[in-house]
Amino acid sequence: MDIDREAFIKSLKNVRDIEIRKNIRVSELIDSFGLSGGFTAKKIFEAAQILLDMINDEESTNFLSFPAAIVATGTRGVLKELISRNLFNVIVTTCGTIDHDIARCWRDYYGGWFEADDKELAKLDVFRLGNIFIPMENYGLIVEEVTQNFLRDVYNEGIREIATYELLSKLGEYINNNCPNKKDSIIWWAWKNNIPIIVPGITDGAFGYQLWLFRQDHRDFRIDVFRDESKLDEIIYNSKRTGALIIGGGISKHHVIWWNQYKDGLDRVIYVTTAVEWDGSLSGARTREAISWHKISQRAKHITVEGDATVILPLLTAYVIDKLLN
Repeated sequence: MDIDREAFIKSLKNVRDIEIRKNIRVSELIDSFGLSGGFTAKKIFEAAQILLDMINDEESTNFLSFPAAIVATGTRGVLKELISRNLFNVIVTTCGTIDHDIARCWRDYYGGWFEADDKELAKLDVFRLGNIFIPMENYGLIVEEVTQNFLRDVYNEGIREIATYELLSKLGEYINNNCPNKKDSIIWWAWKNNIPIIVPGITDGAFGYQLWLFRQDHRDFRIDVFRDESKLDEIIYNSKRTGALIIGGGISKHHVIWWNQYKDGLDRVIYVTTAVEWDGSLSGARTREAISWHKISQRAKHITVEGDATVILPLLTAYVIDKLLN
């Protein structure tokens, strides 16, 4: 079909320069991204519109999915903000999120550098997570101490079998009663707001190892992961519409889109990823690929934003909060 060139050009919007001024609001800056024609900047604007639309839809069940790595950074505070404001209904994440949230409730992590000598750090018993430095006692040892004490309390209540999301809710209650920095905790805010945390790979981390270790002396104690799946089934079945903000990839990303295929796909979804598409990985797969699997609806509003979540997530969160408050 021939296209009328003049009509086509008239249908386009002019590229406008971004104007930076003193005291400009983050929301104003991101709104200007929509007119700048600026590569990833425009994608951030479009993602912000989808996110705001999703949150404003009272009939939408919204999923927040993210990997553990960003919980080791200050981005944990951004996640906490989203959860504390009840902007999402379900959290799907990895075991490392539980590890880092526990550790940082009681201990400090430190700013480091990517180019550090890892052999020297190993001699110092300092772990490196990107450019974050974590002394050994501020991670494994404190996670072990807290988790074992917590599991003893659970066991002494007479609990012998429990779903992961139920266990993590009880962990939020434990943090409430024992951690002086509880208001910084993702797990605590999820417990306070009755938001289930689903961790499909619960054994893949320090917290999961402590579950295994505890069971060596308590053979009648079990984690029932099938109850987590039943919880997701119930959520999906009762949802008129669903939305998702999915940071990174892996098991937490796939668990969200997998379950949503049973309601003909997500209605709104944002991916934020640094992974490439050409290797066929799930982490690098763009939203359009999930449409072929019916994991995202053909009618969905969707976008993939390429970039570092520690930059993009604070921008999206600041935008949404500013818009919701005005």
